[in-house]
Amino acid sequence: METIVGFSRAVRVGNFIAVGGTAPVDADGQTVGVGDVFQQTKQCFEIIKAALEQAGSGLQDIVRTRVILTDIENWKDAIEARKLYCLDARPVDTIMAIDRFVNPEWLVEIEVDAVVSE
Repeated sequence: METIVGFSRAVRVGNFIAVGGTAPVDADGQTVGVGDVFQQTKQCFEIIKAALEQAGSGLQDIVRTRVILTDIENWKDAIEARKLYCLDARPVDTIMAIDRFVNPEWLVEIEVDAVVSE
C-alpha cells in the first residue's frame, strides 16, 4: 500500500523513528487473523519490527505505542500480544477505539515511535 497510497511505513529523522498506522496484513495484503485481535496485534508488531530493523533500530528502541481498536473491549487481548514485543522496552502507551478501519476485517492498527540509542 505504501507505493499505491504514497506514504512510508517508517520515517527516520536523526535518531527518531515514527512508524505509521500498521494493519494486520501479510505480504499479499490479506488480513491475518480475521476475527482474532491477539493474532492481528502480533502481525502488526511483526511488520513494525521489520520496519524498525530496516531503519537501523529495533523493538528495544520503542518509546511510544498507540493501540487503535475497533472494539475497546478487545484491549486485554491486544495488550497481551503487545507485551510479547514491548515488555523489555516498556514504552508509554495509548489505547483507543474508533468506529472502523479502511478494511472492516481489521480489528487493530498499531503506531510506534522509537528513539535509537546512541
